[in-house]
Amino acid sequence: MTKRGRATYHHGDLRQALFTSAVALLDSAGIAGLTIRAVAHAAGVSHAAPVNHFADRRALLTALATDFFGDIQTLAVEKMADAPAGEARLVAFAEAMIDYALAHPNRFRLLWRRDLLDDADTGLNTAMDSLYDRLLVELQAGGWPLRFDVETYAIGLWSLVHGYLSMRLDGNLVAAHDARTGEPRHRAIIAAFLASVAPPPT
Repeated sequence: MTKRGRATYHHGDLRQALFTSAVALLDSAGIAGLTIRAVAHAAGVSHAAPVNHFADRRALLTALATDFFGDIQTLAVEKMADAPAGEARLVAFAEAMIDYALAHPNRFRLLWRRDLLDDADTGLNTAMDSLYDRLLVELQAGGWPLRFDVETYAIGLWSLVHGYLSMRLDGNLVAAHDARTGEPRHRAIIAAFLASVAPPPT
């Protein structure tokens, strides 16, 4: 520690310390409470110190969002590894997003704040595209006779999951089960959507 009581860092450590403090602050105070000054204070450094690693708040939020997209993809890959090909893998993909959002609501909300993120950032776009491309691959691997373009189904499923999560996180829906199948509601609505991709045999 310095005489002023602030932590000292080796080269490169400060960026990680700021990043860790930012995640903790986002989880506890939400997007509105995450400022460069607040992150610097939480990390125990001067308010000017972060500029060497994050030029401004947008750069910091973009770095966080990039990392969060990667976290979702890692979770999706883990869940799909235990699922057989086809519908089960798509359900696993969707449930990875749902599990992540419910566990980390403020992180999930940040991902869609285009007004706060740098749309031109290569890392962010790569992370987003990688997750979306994973969904396209799974849809194409199902071997279904798709009536519409594969991206129509991908956007449809993504929108369904995102809309469900928005209502859950905003308190407009609560966890429930489908009355007919007994499955969790989110899994039932995913299955209902996928039935339009691969209708059950009659």
